Amino acid sequence: MSVKENALSILALGGVNEIGKNMYVIQYSNDIVIIDCGAKFPDESLLGVDLIIPDISFLQENKEKIRALIVTHGHEDHIGGIPYFLKKLNVPIYATRLTLGLIELKLKEHNLLGDTELIQINSDSKLEFGEMVLDFFKTNHSIPDCLGVTMHTPEGTVVHTGDFKFDLTPMNDQYPDIHKMAKIGSEGVLVLLSESTNAERPGSSPSEHLVGSHIEEAFMQAKQKVILSTFASNVNRVQQVVNAAQKTNRKLALIGRSMVNVVTVAIERGYLEVPDGMLIQPQEVDSYAPERVAVLCTGSQGEPFAALSRLSSSNYRDMSILPDDTVILASTPIPGNERDVSRIIDNLFQLGAKVIYGSGTVTGMHVSGHAYQEELKLMLTLMKPKYFIPIHGEYRMLHQHRLLAESVGVEKDHTFIINNGDVVDIENSVARQTRKVTAGNTFVDGVGVGDVGEIVLRDRKQLSEDGMLVIVITLSKTERKIVSGPDTISRGFVYVQNSEDLLKNVNRLVTKTVNDLQSEKIYRWNIIKQTIKKELGQYLFNQTKKKPMILPIIIEI
Repeated sequence: MSVKENALSILALGGVNEIGKNMYVIQYSNDIVIIDCGAKFPDESLLGVDLIIPDISFLQENKEKIRALIVTHGHEDHIGGIPYFLKKLNVPIYATRLTLGLIELKLKEHNLLGDTELIQINSDSKLEFGEMVLDFFKTNHSIPDCLGVTMHTPEGTVVHTGDFKFDLTPMNDQYPDIHKMAKIGSEGVLVLLSESTNAERPGSSPSEHLVGSHIEEAFMQAKQKVILSTFASNVNRVQQVVNAAQKTNRKLALIGRSMVNVVTVAIERGYLEVPDGMLIQPQEVDSYAPERVAVLCTGSQGEPFAALSRLSSSNYRDMSILPDDTVILASTPIPGNERDVSRIIDNLFQLGAKVIYGSGTVTGMHVSGHAYQEELKLMLTLMKPKYFIPIHGEYRMLHQHRLLAESVGVEKDHTFIINNGDVVDIENSVARQTRKVTAGNTFVDGVGVGDVGEIVLRDRKQLSEDGMLVIVITLSKTERKIVSGPDTISRGFVYVQNSEDLLKNVNRLVTKTVNDLQSEKIYRWNIIKQTIKKELGQYLFNQTKKKPMILPIIIEI
């Protein structure tokens, strides 16, 4: 379904009722602008899936109308889907200097860099696409170079905040453009799309500046090596680690591909200052006195193959964590990752390390990059929107954000809590949500994109829980009788040597089933296989309460 012409339409293809894979679409008349193209990581139910990206069927159907992809900042949930998107739709990408550097890393990996038009913008840029005019304003977040987007249309002004907080003492002197936001609001905002990640947290988020003194204190008190794990993209946090290492006269090693990549880009583009000679290779760590070394690594969310996880299980080749080393987790676990993080902390304690972990407000090692309630209310007050669409959050967060909007004067029926695919149409300054477009998840599995669906995932789940049983039967082509078999192969279902009676009964049942079908003159393979699966499935469930995947294989000679 296409969006109406001569109307302003707003929809999300990802990022609402979920955390991750942010993608928003603004259309006026025949011009479409996309904001962000993110990814999210799968939970344990999506066996074998590497990444989840938005379903872009709607955009493919309207590809001739797409003018630009605007990227608000360089986090994975906003840029992670770009390489897969570009393979289907080659669209010009507009982003800030650091964000473009991180996008370029991804495009190099996918051999797309030479074919993609990348245009650098900043908070002073102005873009025109048909009757839409875009300009930008600076925001704070846990990565430098973040922008909010203002879209001026004949119908009215739409503002997308991007991810933000109001940090009045930022590490990198990138202050939020509060005066510009107020000016936008004073000129009239028709629709505000504002992020909702911390809509449940009262008060205001602490400044990133507070983290630096706590990191420095931990470095000074450490008797041996210091290993600090944080998000690679938190360049401001990385700068604080560099500063602490410099003050305590420590060399610094980087571990983890994303950490090395982001730090390299940040240094090249002037967002990170590292003294000459400070950085060393991981294999050089053991050649220095422990009290003269610090390590900055990935894996603060418990990712099983990330650097911290491998270090905690003594499975990293180039260095080890030794008794009395200090390990700092400078982050708070994302919901769903708590168990993996706890496992790593247990392993670190077993190695004799001193571990500093827990909520950032307790340890002082982490502050959120997302606005708390008072900051969300400030954004709403500055913008004074007629209509409000809370984005970037699960339903409870969107709901809480709606209540905050009402508390500062947004009319109750002027807030739209939408699902991915819901379209908000605005004509003559009246907004309605009455229709949907195709939206959902596309799974990336190895090199395959979108070729893993519900049926494949259901099979994987069945295999992981109850295993499989392969039944091999050889039939005579002329006499249509069983020549050999059935031969039964069990994988992950039962241990053959302990289940001989069960498997003998399985073979008898298969033989009887085939003979019964042949006596009824039923010789079609698909019917034989389906009947074997049905009869055998019922028998095995009655005997074992398990439902293995049953694969009948018929060989005709």
